[in-house]
Amino acid sequence: MFPACAIESPLDGVQLAYEATYYVVYHLVRALTAVRQGDSFLYWPFLASSLILAVIAQRVHALRRNAPGPTSVRALFGARLWWHRSARADYALYLGNALILPAVSGVLLFSDSDVGRLLEALSGPPPEPDHSAAALVLWRLAFTLAFFVAYDFGRFVAHCLLHDVPCLWEFHKIHHSAEVLTPITSFRAHPVELLIMGWGGALATGLVAWVFHRLAGGAITFYTFLGLHTLIWIANLVGNLRHSPVWISYGPFWGRWLISPAHHQIHHSREPRHWGCNRGFEIAIWDRIYGTLYVPSTQPESFRLGLDDDSAGRFRFGTVYLAPFSRALRVLLRPPAKGGD
Repeated sequence: MFPACAIESPLDGVQLAYEATYYVVYHLVRALTAVRQGDSFLYWPFLASSLILAVIAQRVHALRRNAPGPTSVRALFGARLWWHRSARADYALYLGNALILPAVSGVLLFSDSDVGRLLEALSGPPPEPDHSAAALVLWRLAFTLAFFVAYDFGRFVAHCLLHDVPCLWEFHKIHHSAEVLTPITSFRAHPVELLIMGWGGALATGLVAWVFHRLAGGAITFYTFLGLHTLIWIANLVGNLRHSPVWISYGPFWGRWLISPAHHQIHHSREPRHWGCNRGFEIAIWDRIYGTLYVPSTQPESFRLGLDDDSAGRFRFGTVYLAPFSRALRVLLRPPAKGGD
């Protein structure tokens, strides 16, 4: 016998339909109005700053070579970029994830606050703060910086796992299949990848928050601007240019310390000399330690984007969302290669 249906009356069915419709409409509206949401890469100040920097950078490059070139200001707004088959796949993934991710993350994603509460449950509540006003300012400045560094490190570790663990690469390769880069490419990712990236950041920042609360008392917080971590807000002013054709490099010195848009564009290169490089997001030190740093030249470099297959423009639900699970399972079940004698 089959179990009784969960919908026991027509009213239950109407309520379920209403909630499903509300869920779809609400999250689609949020996705389409991201320019008004301060926690989105597409928040209007981040888009405006990226646009200004893009125009300036393209003008500078054009003056240096005395010609507009293939990445001129006009090309930045052309259909060749924004209506490329890869860009159209980005748009579909953006809307698909807007509907899928909230349901998945609501069950599987945890925050730095969850990590902090768990650690406090194991170690007991933090002591009451007993510092002067000046000392609290210094503690807060230190926590703001430490939180930012931990967040960047946690995401770097998660990103390395996506590249170096073969079964996880099957999910991350969707992002690397992009043949053109626009700000929407940031959202070209499988939900499993987004969960792993979220877990990496939450574990690192949750641990740092717990340490600071133990040292400075439970009242310590980091500085915010318009509701977002101050340093993350500043980083987002240039963040959209990482997924763009606009070449901005910080040069040979600062490029060893900070990740520029050019660093990440090279990360998307399919040229063998670039494979697996520049996995960081803001701080280049992690790549230097891990041996994956490639410092880009101040002059635009030439390379191809994407993967050596035809996956960039294929957006079918099964291909994008389900196939990575079967490919990852095949990788896990693959017998280990036998070494030579």
